[in-house]
Amino acid sequence: MKYFTLILLSLCIISFADTEFAEPKPSFDNPRQIVFSVTEDSPQALDHILSVANNVLKFYGPENVQMKIVAYSKGIRLLVKNNSHENSVRVDALMQYDVEFVACGNTMRTLKIKKEDLIEGSIIVTAGVVELLESVKAGWIYIKP
Repeated sequence: MKYFTLILLSLCIISFADTEFAEPKPSFDNPRQIVFSVTEDSPQALDHILSVANNVLKFYGPENVQMKIVAYSKGIRLLVKNNSHENSVRVDALMQYDVEFVACGNTMRTLKIKKEDLIEGSIIVTAGVVELLESVKAGWIYIKP
């Protein structure tokens, strides 16, 4: 009983602080620019990237964020139609909030994936890793969940 009371008391003492925004605060005129990469094709990895992207949008508000998810190597499977109906629906939902989904052309050639095989609205670039590098160079924040 003492142990239970001690845990309960500890939980009451802990206070949760809200995240403080760095200056300048995110806004429509100054959105957070975030680029994610996805390089794995496990169901857990694909679910994780979509969940993280969704959580960031919920936290900041979609009007305060510019986001792109670059898929290359095995991660290209995220953008292949009929790979997973659930993923396709989630990708489409994020696209409705102007999240860009970028496919690596080099990976597509290697794996013999055609443009028609991708979820409609996917953007194809020559090299996914170069897209990441150029985004970071332009000031985007790179996150690898």
